[in-house]
Amino acid sequence: MAVSPARVVFPAVDREEIAAAVTEILASGMLTLGPYTRQFEAAFAAAHSRPGSPEADIPHAVAVASGTAALEIALRYVGVSGRDVVVPANTFYATAAAAARAGGRPVFADMDPATFALSPQTLAAALTPQTAAVVVVHVGGLISPDLDELRRMCAERGIALIEDAAHAHGSTWDGRFAGSFGTAAAFSFYPTKVVTCGEGGMVLTSAADCADEANIYRDQGKGSFLNNHHVRPGYAWRMTEFSAVTGLVHLRRMASAITRRREVAASYSAALAGLDGITALAEPAGCESNFYKYIVVLPAGCDRAQFKKELSDLHQVRLAGEVYDVPLHQQPVFAEFAGEALPVAEDLCARHVCLPVHSDMTDDEVDQVLTAVTAVYGAMAGV
Repeated sequence: MAVSPARVVFPAVDREEIAAAVTEILASGMLTLGPYTRQFEAAFAAAHSRPGSPEADIPHAVAVASGTAALEIALRYVGVSGRDVVVPANTFYATAAAAARAGGRPVFADMDPATFALSPQTLAAALTPQTAAVVVVHVGGLISPDLDELRRMCAERGIALIEDAAHAHGSTWDGRFAGSFGTAAAFSFYPTKVVTCGEGGMVLTSAADCADEANIYRDQGKGSFLNNHHVRPGYAWRMTEFSAVTGLVHLRRMASAITRRREVAASYSAALAGLDGITALAEPAGCESNFYKYIVVLPAGCDRAQFKKELSDLHQVRLAGEVYDVPLHQQPVFAEFAGEALPVAEDLCARHVCLPVHSDMTDDEVDQVLTAVTAVYGAMAGV
């Protein structure tokens, strides 16, 4: 039995509900910005609020075409044009691309090996007199416990804090959900995410005027849906009703998916603790990750490509891509923003892997992964 790097999980009852809704949508003729979009927005906002929160404390959610669009909209809202935007080097292309497309200059920062996120020290080293915004990325679904200090540093300097929460649906720190720490947050619904609708994204914010701007930006910058009156440099960033109903149905599975992912992660952590030289990214006290990714750092000198190849060839265990294998300051497309060497990111991007975690992963699959990792790593390390 092969263990795939990721698996999209839609039970039969969910598929039937979505199919019926698609038929209804097609019959209605309202294929975008309709009732399912509004329902998905409301449900997503509620799912990222403390239980029992009064309506005034529930954030605003605006559905858009992608997580990248959500990030760009947030950065356009805070106003980064012609100014610097601090971005961790170990994140996906879209984080820095959104800053550049919003008119900003990406400034790459090193990472904290304990969280794979910015730390107060790495942020301080990257700040400039022209910094307009800082983008924190919840890599693998883990929210750094340094986030309050990062927020304080930004507030003292009048700098906007934006969350790239593409990995962090339902993740919390100190009981607070991803999306509740910055001016705005961007979520992705790409197929591999804990909540998906195929393609899509969400802007989450406590600021009503930010939500208003997001509604304008997503619809070609129009002041209102029915008028040909453009007031912002927007784009075709609308979410379709088909995507919205898919996300709405899948969102109901978020809590159970996270529960299962955390069970898988606990099994991995217990077993890997006995392998000398392998270090799993630990979950700090107060953090509850959704374990979108389970990150393992291999020892220096371990051949990652060979490790992954033998897991696949000998044990039928396929690993997903890393988070991320080439840091952004070494990506050709960002050469003009490369800056100085970032040694921690360069080191850890080169020697970590992500073990398979599925929202419906079986115990047999978990055992197969652990057996494979133990055998392959043991042989490579000469244990």
